[in-house]
Amino acid sequence: MVDADTFLYEQLAAELGGAIERGALRPGDRLPSVRRLAEERQVSVATVLQAYLRLENTGLIEVRPKSGHFVRRRTELTAEPRAPRQCATPARVSVSDAVARILEALRDPAVVPLGSAYVDPSMLPVTALNRMLAQLAREASTAGARYDAAPGLLTLRRQLARRAVDWGVPLREDEFVTTIGATEGLSLALRAVARAGDVIAVESPTYFGVLQAIEGLGMRALEIPASPRTGMDLDALDEALRAGGVKAIMVQPNVSNPLGGVMPDDAKERLIKLARRHDLPVIEDDVYGELVFDGSRPRPLRAFDDDGRVLLVGSVSKTLAPGYRVGWIAGGRLHDAVVRLKYSQSLACPTLTQMAVAEFLGSGGYDRHLRRLRSHLAGQVERYRDAVIEFFPEGTRVSAPRGGFVLWIEMPGGVDSLVMLDRAVARGVVIAPGPVFSARNRFGNFVRISCGMPWSPKAEAAVKLVGELACELSGKRSRGLRAA
Repeated sequence: MVDADTFLYEQLAAELGGAIERGALRPGDRLPSVRRLAEERQVSVATVLQAYLRLENTGLIEVRPKSGHFVRRRTELTAEPRAPRQCATPARVSVSDAVARILEALRDPAVVPLGSAYVDPSMLPVTALNRMLAQLAREASTAGARYDAAPGLLTLRRQLARRAVDWGVPLREDEFVTTIGATEGLSLALRAVARAGDVIAVESPTYFGVLQAIEGLGMRALEIPASPRTGMDLDALDEALRAGGVKAIMVQPNVSNPLGGVMPDDAKERLIKLARRHDLPVIEDDVYGELVFDGSRPRPLRAFDDDGRVLLVGSVSKTLAPGYRVGWIAGGRLHDAVVRLKYSQSLACPTLTQMAVAEFLGSGGYDRHLRRLRSHLAGQVERYRDAVIEFFPEGTRVSAPRGGFVLWIEMPGGVDSLVMLDRAVARGVVIAPGPVFSARNRFGNFVRISCGMPWSPKAEAAVKLVGELACELSGKRSRGLRAA
Protein backbone atom coordinates (compact mmCIF):
# COMPACT_ATOMS: atom_id res chain seq x y z
CA MET A 1 0.00 0.00 0.00
CA VAL A 2 2.83 2.40 0.85
CA ASP A 3 4.58 1.68 -2.44
CA ALA A 4 1.36 2.26 -4.36
CA ASP A 5 0.72 5.55 -2.60
CA THR A 6 4.32 6.62 -3.18
CA PHE A 7 3.98 5.90 -6.88
CA LEU A 8 0.70 7.82 -7.04
CA TYR A 9 1.98 11.02 -5.40
CA GLU A 10 5.19 10.98 -7.49
CA GLN A 11 3.14 10.46 -10.63
CA LEU A 12 0.76 13.28 -9.72
CA ALA A 13 3.65 15.63 -8.86
CA ALA A 14 5.37 14.82 -12.16
CA GLU A 15 2.17 15.43 -14.12
CA LEU A 16 1.51 18.81 -12.48
CA GLY A 17 5.18 19.76 -12.75
CA GLY A 18 5.13 18.99 -16.46
CA ALA A 19 2.04 21.17 -16.92
CA ILE A 20 3.87 24.03 -15.20
CA GLU A 21 6.99 23.61 -17.32
CA ARG A 22 4.93 23.51 -20.55
CA GLY A 23 3.04 26.66 -19.56
CA ALA A 24 -0.34 24.93 -19.29
CA LEU A 25 -0.28 26.07 -15.68
CA ARG A 26 1.14 29.57 -15.49
CA PRO A 27 2.66 31.64 -12.69
CA GLY A 28 -0.12 32.92 -10.46
CA ASP A 29 -2.54 30.11 -11.34
CA ARG A 30 -4.31 28.63 -8.35
CA LEU A 31 -4.17 24.85 -8.16
CA PRO A 32 -7.28 22.85 -7.22
CA SER A 33 -7.89 22.43 -3.50
CA VAL A 34 -6.47 19.28 -1.95
CA ARG A 35 -9.89 17.74 -1.41
CA ARG A 36 -11.16 18.65 -4.88
CA LEU A 37 -8.10 17.18 -6.63
CA ALA A 38 -8.32 14.04 -4.50
CA GLU A 39 -11.93 13.56 -5.60
CA GLU A 40 -11.17 14.28 -9.27
CA ARG A 41 -8.23 11.85 -9.39
CA GLN A 42 -9.81 9.30 -7.02
CA VAL A 43 -6.79 9.30 -4.75
CA SER A 44 -6.41 9.96 -1.05
CA VAL A 45 -6.04 13.43 0.44
CA ALA A 46 -2.64 12.32 1.77
CA THR A 47 -1.49 11.53 -1.76
CA VAL A 48 -2.38 15.02 -3.00
CA LEU A 49 -0.74 16.63 0.02
CA GLN A 50 2.48 14.67 -0.65
CA ALA A 51 2.41 15.70 -4.33
CA TYR A 52 1.92 19.36 -3.46
CA LEU A 53 4.68 19.17 -0.86
CA ARG A 54 7.09 17.80 -3.45
CA LEU A 55 6.20 20.59 -5.90
CA GLU A 56 6.63 23.15 -3.11
CA ASN A 57 10.04 21.75 -2.18
CA THR A 58 11.20 21.97 -5.79
CA GLY A 59 10.10 25.61 -5.98
CA LEU A 60 7.34 25.13 -8.56
CA ILE A 61 4.43 26.09 -6.32
CA GLU A 62 3.88 28.08 -3.14
CA VAL A 63 1.31 28.10 -0.35
CA ARG A 64 -0.50 31.33 0.43
CA PRO A 65 -2.11 31.38 3.87
CA LYS A 66 -5.91 30.95 3.71
CA SER A 67 -5.78 31.07 -0.10
CA GLY A 68 -4.35 27.74 -1.28
CA HIS A 69 -1.57 26.52 -3.56
CA PHE A 70 -0.33 28.68 -6.45
CA VAL A 71 2.20 28.31 -9.25
CA ARG A 72 5.32 30.32 -8.41
CA ARG A 73 6.72 32.95 -10.75
CA ARG A 74 9.47 31.98 -13.15
CA THR A 75 12.98 32.16 -11.84
CA GLU A 76 14.98 32.35 -15.07
CA LEU A 77 14.63 36.14 -15.15
CA THR A 78 15.01 37.57 -11.67
CA ALA A 79 16.83 40.83 -12.39
CA GLU A 80 14.92 43.84 -11.13
CA PRO A 81 15.21 47.39 -12.51
CA ARG A 82 18.31 49.26 -11.43
CA ALA A 83 18.17 52.30 -9.18
CA PRO A 84 19.22 55.59 -10.80
CA ARG A 85 22.29 57.61 -9.95
CA GLN A 86 22.09 60.27 -7.26
CA CYS A 87 21.16 63.80 -8.37
CA ALA A 88 23.22 66.50 -6.68
CA THR A 89 20.92 69.40 -7.55
CA PRO A 90 17.14 69.94 -7.49
CA ALA A 91 15.15 70.46 -10.66
CA ARG A 92 12.04 72.25 -11.80
CA VAL A 93 9.37 69.70 -12.62
CA SER A 94 7.79 69.44 -16.07
CA VAL A 95 5.74 66.26 -16.34
CA SER A 96 2.23 67.64 -16.79
CA ASP A 97 2.23 67.66 -20.60
CA ALA A 98 3.21 63.99 -20.82
CA VAL A 99 0.74 63.04 -18.09
CA ALA A 100 -1.99 64.91 -19.97
CA ARG A 101 -1.26 62.74 -23.04
CA ILE A 102 -1.80 59.62 -20.94
CA LEU A 103 -5.01 60.88 -19.32
CA GLU A 104 -6.43 62.08 -22.63
CA ALA A 105 -5.82 58.67 -24.20
CA LEU A 106 -7.48 56.97 -21.22
CA ARG A 107 -10.69 58.89 -21.89
CA ASP A 108 -11.35 56.50 -24.78
CA PRO A 109 -13.26 53.53 -23.25
CA ALA A 110 -12.03 51.28 -26.05
CA VAL A 111 -8.34 51.42 -25.07
CA VAL A 112 -6.68 48.88 -22.79
CA PRO A 113 -5.65 50.97 -19.75
CA LEU A 114 -2.21 49.57 -18.90
CA GLY A 115 -1.11 53.10 -18.05
CA SER A 116 -3.69 53.77 -15.34
CA ALA A 117 -3.14 52.52 -11.78
CA TYR A 118 -6.65 51.56 -10.83
CA VAL A 119 -8.40 48.31 -9.93
CA ASP A 120 -11.00 46.99 -12.32
CA PRO A 121 -14.57 47.72 -11.09
CA SER A 122 -15.36 44.00 -11.10
CA MET A 123 -12.98 43.60 -8.15
CA LEU A 124 -14.47 46.40 -6.04
CA PRO A 125 -17.65 46.40 -3.90
CA VAL A 126 -19.07 49.34 -5.82
CA THR A 127 -22.57 47.83 -6.03
CA ALA A 128 -22.77 47.45 -2.25
CA LEU A 129 -21.41 50.96 -1.77
CA ASN A 130 -23.90 52.42 -4.20
CA ARG A 131 -26.75 50.70 -2.36
CA MET A 132 -25.53 52.26 0.88
CA LEU A 133 -25.27 55.62 -0.84
CA ALA A 134 -28.84 55.38 -2.15
CA GLN A 135 -30.18 54.38 1.25
CA LEU A 136 -28.31 57.21 2.96
CA ALA A 137 -29.64 59.68 0.41
CA ARG A 138 -33.19 58.59 1.25
CA GLU A 139 -32.73 58.58 5.02
CA ALA A 140 -30.58 61.71 5.29
CA SER A 141 -32.51 63.77 2.77
CA THR A 142 -30.84 67.07 3.75
CA ALA A 143 -27.26 65.70 3.85
CA GLY A 144 -26.24 67.54 0.70
CA ALA A 145 -27.90 70.81 1.66
CA ARG A 146 -24.95 72.20 3.60
CA TYR A 147 -21.16 72.10 3.56
CA ASP A 148 -19.47 69.44 5.68
CA ALA A 149 -16.52 71.75 6.25
CA ALA A 150 -13.06 70.75 7.46
CA PRO A 151 -12.03 68.69 9.29
CA GLY A 152 -14.79 66.65 7.63
CA LEU A 153 -17.45 64.07 8.43
CA LEU A 154 -17.15 62.96 12.06
CA THR A 155 -18.38 59.39 11.49
CA LEU A 156 -15.73 58.85 8.82
CA ARG A 157 -12.97 60.27 11.00
CA ARG A 158 -14.06 57.94 13.82
CA GLN A 159 -13.78 54.93 11.53
CA LEU A 160 -10.33 56.07 10.39
CA ALA A 161 -9.20 56.39 14.01
CA ARG A 162 -10.33 52.81 14.64
CA ARG A 163 -8.47 51.55 11.60
CA ALA A 164 -5.37 53.46 12.64
CA VAL A 165 -5.08 51.09 15.60
CA ASP A 166 -4.48 48.25 13.11
CA TRP A 167 -1.90 50.40 11.31
CA GLY A 168 0.04 50.75 14.56
CA VAL A 169 -0.68 54.47 14.77
CA PRO A 170 -2.67 55.79 17.77
CA LEU A 171 -4.54 58.61 16.02
CA ARG A 172 -7.66 60.29 17.37
CA GLU A 173 -10.62 61.28 15.23
CA ASP A 174 -9.77 64.97 15.70
CA GLU A 175 -6.33 64.41 14.13
CA PHE A 176 -7.80 63.58 10.72
CA VAL A 177 -8.94 65.94 7.97
CA THR A 178 -10.95 64.41 5.15
CA THR A 179 -9.86 65.28 1.62
CA ILE A 180 -10.96 64.90 -1.99
CA GLY A 181 -8.83 61.82 -2.56
CA ALA A 182 -5.16 61.50 -1.64
CA THR A 183 -4.35 63.99 -4.42
CA GLU A 184 -5.79 66.85 -2.39
CA GLY A 185 -4.14 65.48 0.74
CA LEU A 186 -0.70 65.62 -0.90
CA SER A 187 -1.35 69.14 -2.16
CA LEU A 188 -2.44 70.33 1.29
CA ALA A 189 0.63 68.73 2.85
CA LEU A 190 2.98 70.43 0.37
CA ARG A 191 1.32 73.80 0.91
CA ALA A 192 1.63 73.35 4.67
CA VAL A 193 5.38 72.66 4.62
CA ALA A 194 6.82 74.67 1.73
CA ARG A 195 6.44 77.56 -0.68
CA ALA A 196 7.17 78.18 -4.35
CA GLY A 197 10.86 77.68 -5.07
CA ASP A 198 11.46 75.38 -2.09
CA VAL A 199 13.08 71.96 -2.56
CA ILE A 200 11.26 68.70 -1.79
CA ALA A 201 13.27 65.46 -1.56
CA VAL A 202 11.40 62.68 -3.42
CA GLU A 203 12.01 59.07 -4.35
CA SER A 204 13.32 58.38 -7.83
CA PRO A 205 11.31 57.06 -9.55
CA THR A 206 8.17 58.40 -7.89
CA TYR A 207 4.46 58.64 -8.66
CA PHE A 208 3.83 61.29 -11.29
CA GLY A 209 0.95 62.74 -9.26
CA VAL A 210 3.48 63.77 -6.62
CA LEU A 211 5.57 65.48 -9.28
CA GLN A 212 2.51 67.21 -10.74
CA ALA A 213 1.64 68.60 -7.30
CA ILE A 214 5.19 69.92 -6.86
CA GLU A 215 5.13 71.38 -10.36
CA GLY A 216 1.76 73.05 -9.84
CA LEU A 217 2.98 74.77 -6.67
CA GLY A 218 6.17 76.05 -8.29
CA MET A 219 8.43 73.97 -6.04
CA ARG A 220 11.51 71.97 -7.03
CA ALA A 221 12.24 68.26 -6.61
CA LEU A 222 15.49 66.64 -5.51
CA GLU A 223 15.49 63.03 -6.66
CA ILE A 224 16.80 60.43 -4.19
CA PRO A 225 17.46 56.96 -5.68
CA ALA A 226 15.04 54.25 -4.60
CA SER A 227 15.34 50.47 -4.53
CA PRO A 228 12.59 48.17 -5.85
CA ARG A 229 12.92 46.23 -2.61
CA THR A 230 13.41 48.72 0.22
CA GLY A 231 12.48 52.13 -1.14
CA MET A 232 14.39 55.38 -0.69
CA ASP A 233 18.19 55.13 -0.39
CA LEU A 234 18.77 56.61 3.07
CA ASP A 235 22.52 57.01 2.60
CA ALA A 236 21.80 59.18 -0.44
CA LEU A 237 19.13 61.06 1.51
CA ASP A 238 21.56 61.66 4.37
CA GLU A 239 24.11 63.07 1.94
CA ALA A 240 21.50 65.34 0.35
CA LEU A 241 20.27 66.64 3.70
CA ARG A 242 23.82 67.37 4.86
CA ALA A 243 24.29 69.52 1.75
CA GLY A 244 21.34 71.65 2.91
CA GLY A 245 18.53 73.36 1.07
CA VAL A 246 15.87 70.64 1.42
CA LYS A 247 12.59 71.92 2.89
CA ALA A 248 10.70 68.63 3.26
CA ILE A 249 10.80 64.91 2.44
CA MET A 250 8.04 63.19 0.49
CA VAL A 251 8.05 59.40 0.53
CA GLN A 252 5.88 56.32 -0.07
CA PRO A 253 7.42 53.68 2.24
CA ASN A 254 4.65 51.07 2.03
CA VAL A 255 4.29 49.64 -1.51
CA SER A 256 5.85 52.49 -3.41
CA ASN A 257 4.55 53.50 -6.82
CA PRO A 258 5.95 52.49 -9.32
CA LEU A 259 8.47 50.16 -7.63
CA GLY A 260 6.27 48.20 -5.21
CA GLY A 261 8.88 48.10 -2.46
CA VAL A 262 8.30 48.16 1.30
CA MET A 263 10.76 49.99 3.52
CA PRO A 264 11.87 47.86 6.51
CA ASP A 265 10.99 49.11 9.98
CA ASP A 266 14.61 49.83 10.90
CA ALA A 267 14.93 52.00 7.80
CA LYS A 268 11.73 53.84 8.72
CA GLU A 269 13.19 54.56 12.13
CA ARG A 270 16.38 55.84 10.52
CA LEU A 271 14.44 58.09 8.14
CA ILE A 272 12.58 59.65 11.06
CA LYS A 273 15.89 60.21 12.89
CA LEU A 274 17.32 61.94 9.80
CA ALA A 275 14.24 64.16 9.57
CA ARG A 276 14.47 64.97 13.26
CA ARG A 277 18.20 65.78 13.03
CA HIS A 278 17.56 68.29 10.26
CA ASP A 279 14.17 69.39 11.68
CA LEU A 280 12.28 68.56 8.49
CA PRO A 281 8.64 67.57 7.96
CA VAL A 282 7.90 64.29 6.16
CA ILE A 283 4.92 63.80 3.85
CA GLU A 284 3.93 60.12 3.78
CA ASP A 285 1.78 58.77 0.94
CA ASP A 286 0.17 55.58 2.30
CA VAL A 287 -2.49 54.83 -0.33
CA TYR A 288 -1.15 51.31 -1.04
CA GLY A 289 -0.46 50.38 2.59
CA GLU A 290 -3.40 47.94 2.78
CA LEU A 291 -2.37 46.03 -0.37
CA VAL A 292 0.66 43.98 0.68
CA PHE A 293 0.17 40.53 -0.84
CA ASP A 294 1.00 38.46 2.25
CA GLY A 295 -1.79 40.13 4.23
CA SER A 296 0.49 42.01 6.58
CA ARG A 297 -0.10 45.70 7.20
CA PRO A 298 3.30 47.46 7.36
CA ARG A 299 3.41 50.24 9.90
CA PRO A 300 3.45 53.74 8.42
CA LEU A 301 6.30 56.12 9.14
CA ARG A 302 3.88 57.94 11.41
CA ALA A 303 4.12 54.97 13.82
CA PHE A 304 7.78 55.86 14.45
CA ASP A 305 7.19 59.60 14.81
CA ASP A 306 6.98 60.96 18.34
CA ASP A 307 6.93 64.70 17.62
CA GLY A 308 4.25 65.06 14.93
CA ARG A 309 6.53 65.84 11.99
CA VAL A 310 4.94 63.22 9.67
CA LEU A 311 1.90 64.24 7.62
CA LEU A 312 0.14 60.95 6.81
CA VAL A 313 -1.97 60.88 3.62
CA GLY A 314 -4.29 58.07 2.51
CA SER A 315 -7.48 57.26 0.61
CA VAL A 316 -9.78 54.43 -0.49
CA SER A 317 -9.12 55.12 -4.17
CA LYS A 318 -6.92 52.01 -4.63
CA THR A 319 -8.96 49.67 -2.45
CA LEU A 320 -12.63 50.62 -2.52
CA ALA A 321 -14.01 53.32 -4.82
CA PRO A 322 -11.78 55.71 -6.80
CA GLY A 323 -14.78 57.65 -8.07
CA TYR A 324 -15.96 58.49 -4.56
CA ARG A 325 -12.83 60.64 -4.08
CA VAL A 326 -12.59 59.98 -0.34
CA GLY A 327 -9.20 60.56 1.25
CA TRP A 328 -7.65 61.97 4.40
CA ILE A 329 -4.62 63.56 5.97
CA ALA A 330 -3.35 63.39 9.54
CA GLY A 331 -1.24 66.53 9.66
CA GLY A 332 0.50 66.03 13.00
CA ARG A 333 1.79 69.28 14.45
CA LEU A 334 0.65 71.04 11.26
CA HIS A 335 -2.98 69.95 11.72
CA ASP A 336 -4.31 73.48 12.23
CA ALA A 337 -2.43 74.76 9.18
CA VAL A 338 -3.90 71.90 7.10
CA VAL A 339 -7.43 72.77 8.25
CA ARG A 340 -6.96 76.43 7.26
CA LEU A 341 -5.55 75.42 3.88
CA LYS A 342 -8.48 73.06 3.34
CA TYR A 343 -10.86 75.98 3.94
CA SER A 344 -9.13 78.01 1.24
CA GLN A 345 -8.60 75.17 -1.23
CA SER A 346 -11.95 73.37 -1.33
CA LEU A 347 -13.72 74.13 1.97
CA ALA A 348 -15.43 70.74 2.24
CA CYS A 349 -15.71 67.24 0.81
CA PRO A 350 -18.90 65.72 -0.65
CA THR A 351 -20.96 64.53 2.31
CA LEU A 352 -22.81 61.52 0.93
CA THR A 353 -19.76 59.67 -0.38
CA GLN A 354 -18.02 60.19 2.97
CA MET A 355 -21.09 58.78 4.70
CA ALA A 356 -21.17 55.71 2.45
CA VAL A 357 -17.49 54.96 2.99
CA ALA A 358 -17.87 55.41 6.76
CA GLU A 359 -20.83 53.02 6.72
CA PHE A 360 -18.87 50.42 4.74
CA LEU A 361 -15.81 50.69 6.98
CA GLY A 362 -18.01 50.18 10.02
CA SER A 363 -19.88 47.21 8.58
CA GLY A 364 -16.97 44.78 8.80
CA GLY A 365 -17.06 44.13 5.07
CA TYR A 366 -13.95 46.13 4.29
CA ASP A 367 -11.45 43.67 5.77
CA ARG A 368 -13.11 40.70 4.03
CA HIS A 369 -12.95 42.64 0.78
CA LEU A 370 -9.26 43.47 1.33
CA ARG A 371 -8.37 39.80 1.85
CA ARG A 372 -10.02 38.84 -1.44
CA LEU A 373 -8.55 41.82 -3.26
CA ARG A 374 -4.98 41.12 -2.12
CA SER A 375 -5.27 37.51 -3.24
CA HIS A 376 -6.63 38.48 -6.67
CA LEU A 377 -4.00 41.17 -7.19
CA ALA A 378 -1.15 38.86 -6.20
CA GLY A 379 -2.24 36.38 -8.87
CA GLN A 380 -2.74 39.06 -11.49
CA VAL A 381 0.66 40.62 -10.90
CA GLU A 382 2.22 37.17 -11.34
CA ARG A 383 0.43 36.68 -14.67
CA TYR A 384 1.36 40.10 -16.00
CA ARG A 385 4.94 39.71 -14.83
CA ASP A 386 5.24 36.34 -16.54
CA ALA A 387 3.89 37.85 -19.77
CA VAL A 388 6.45 40.69 -19.59
CA ILE A 389 9.22 38.10 -19.21
CA GLU A 390 7.89 36.23 -22.23
CA PHE A 391 7.07 39.06 -24.63
CA PHE A 392 9.53 41.87 -23.86
CA PRO A 393 13.06 42.01 -25.32
CA GLU A 394 15.90 39.95 -23.94
CA GLY A 395 17.67 41.97 -21.27
CA THR A 396 14.45 43.43 -19.87
CA ARG A 397 14.32 43.82 -16.08
CA VAL A 398 11.02 43.78 -14.22
CA SER A 399 10.08 44.53 -10.63
CA ALA A 400 8.77 41.90 -8.21
CA PRO A 401 6.46 44.08 -6.08
CA ARG A 402 5.48 43.15 -2.53
CA GLY A 403 2.02 44.56 -3.06
CA GLY A 404 -0.15 46.85 -5.15
CA PHE A 405 -0.78 46.22 -8.82
CA VAL A 406 1.85 47.92 -10.97
CA LEU A 407 5.07 46.70 -12.58
CA TRP A 408 8.14 48.85 -13.21
CA ILE A 409 9.99 47.65 -16.30
CA GLU A 410 13.49 48.54 -17.47
CA MET A 411 13.92 47.80 -21.18
CA PRO A 412 17.19 47.65 -23.14
CA GLY A 413 18.84 50.90 -24.16
CA GLY A 414 17.50 52.35 -27.38
CA VAL A 415 13.86 52.07 -26.33
CA ASP A 416 12.14 55.46 -26.05
CA SER A 417 9.05 54.88 -23.94
CA LEU A 418 7.48 58.20 -25.03
CA VAL A 419 7.66 57.01 -28.65
CA MET A 420 6.33 53.66 -27.49
CA LEU A 421 3.38 55.45 -25.82
CA ASP A 422 2.35 57.09 -29.11
CA ARG A 423 2.64 53.85 -31.05
CA ALA A 424 0.74 51.89 -28.40
CA VAL A 425 -2.10 54.44 -28.24
CA ALA A 426 -2.44 54.26 -32.01
CA ARG A 427 -3.09 50.53 -31.59
CA GLY A 428 -5.49 50.81 -28.65
CA VAL A 429 -3.23 50.41 -25.60
CA VAL A 430 -2.15 53.06 -23.06
CA ILE A 431 1.05 52.75 -21.03
CA ALA A 432 2.82 55.05 -18.55
CA PRO A 433 6.27 56.00 -19.93
CA GLY A 434 9.21 56.25 -17.55
CA PRO A 435 9.99 59.98 -17.90
CA VAL A 436 6.75 61.01 -16.14
CA PHE A 437 8.11 59.40 -12.95
CA SER A 438 11.11 61.74 -12.82
CA ALA A 439 11.52 65.49 -12.31
CA ARG A 440 14.42 65.36 -14.76
CA ASN A 441 12.58 63.23 -17.33
CA ARG A 442 14.89 60.30 -16.71
CA PHE A 443 13.93 56.64 -17.22
CA GLY A 444 13.52 57.00 -21.00
CA ASN A 445 13.77 53.23 -21.47
CA PHE A 446 11.40 52.40 -18.59
CA VAL A 447 7.66 51.89 -18.50
CA ARG A 448 5.05 51.24 -15.81
CA ILE A 449 2.14 48.98 -16.58
CA SER A 450 -0.90 48.37 -14.42
CA CYS A 451 -2.08 44.88 -13.49
CA GLY A 452 -5.41 46.11 -12.17
CA MET A 453 -7.41 44.62 -15.05
CA PRO A 454 -8.17 40.89 -14.60
CA TRP A 455 -5.97 38.66 -16.72
CA SER A 456 -7.71 37.71 -19.96
CA PRO A 457 -6.88 37.16 -23.64
CA LYS A 458 -7.42 40.93 -24.11
CA ALA A 459 -4.92 41.78 -21.37
CA GLU A 460 -2.43 39.24 -22.72
CA ALA A 461 -2.72 40.67 -26.23
CA ALA A 462 -2.12 44.19 -24.88
CA VAL A 463 1.04 43.19 -22.98
CA LYS A 464 2.24 41.27 -26.02
CA LEU A 465 1.70 44.34 -28.21
CA VAL A 466 3.73 46.55 -25.86
CA GLY A 467 6.44 43.90 -25.75
CA GLU A 468 6.55 43.78 -29.54
CA LEU A 469 6.91 47.55 -29.69
CA ALA A 470 9.80 47.34 -27.22
CA CYS A 471 11.42 44.67 -29.39
CA GLU A 472 11.06 46.86 -32.49
CA LEU A 473 12.62 49.87 -30.77
CA SER A 474 15.45 47.89 -29.17
CA GLY A 475 16.22 45.64 -32.13
CA LYS A 476 16.14 42.61 -29.85
CA ARG A 477 13.99 39.51 -29.80
CA SER A 478 11.69 38.48 -26.99
CA ARG A 479 12.31 35.43 -24.85
CA GLY A 480 9.11 33.91 -26.20
CA LEU A 481 10.29 34.28 -29.79
CA ARG A 482 13.64 32.71 -28.91
CA ALA A 483 11.88 29.77 -27.27
CA ALA A 484 9.70 29.28 -30.33
